[in-house]
Amino acid sequence: MKYIILVSHGEFANGLKNALSMLAGDRENLIACGLKDGKSADEFALEFEAVVQKISLEDEVLLFGDLIGGSPLTTACNVLVEKGFGQNLRIVGGMNLPAILSDLLSIDFMDLDMLKETALSEGKNALAEFVLASVTEEEDI
Repeated sequence: MKYIILVSHGEFANGLKNALSMLAGDRENLIACGLKDGKSADEFALEFEAVVQKISLEDEVLLFGDLIGGSPLTTACNVLVEKGFGQNLRIVGGMNLPAILSDLLSIDFMDLDMLKETALSEGKNALAEFVLASVTEEEDI
């Protein structure tokens, strides 16, 4: 099975998982774990180990973190590497709804490298300025 794992500071990962569930339905292969305010990286590691316990070394993992170099992503990487993941692990720093949604909907049709590239492309393309058309006093927005 291929898993998408979201890690973040605070509730960002869990909130993103919630939004994805609204759009794509509940998925057992979508996991989220956040470093709660006031908790240490060691405490996060224990919580993360518990949520990824069901994943076997035969499974494939695409790990997304909110910040490259942040404690949640580096800690999650360390836990997964210690469990023996390496070949079946791809890691992306930064995450947004369009990037993860695209991967979640394509997860059965793409390999890990394609999923990673799709997420990077979709994530970048999703960020754009939204410009309102000119509005006169007589028009409503």
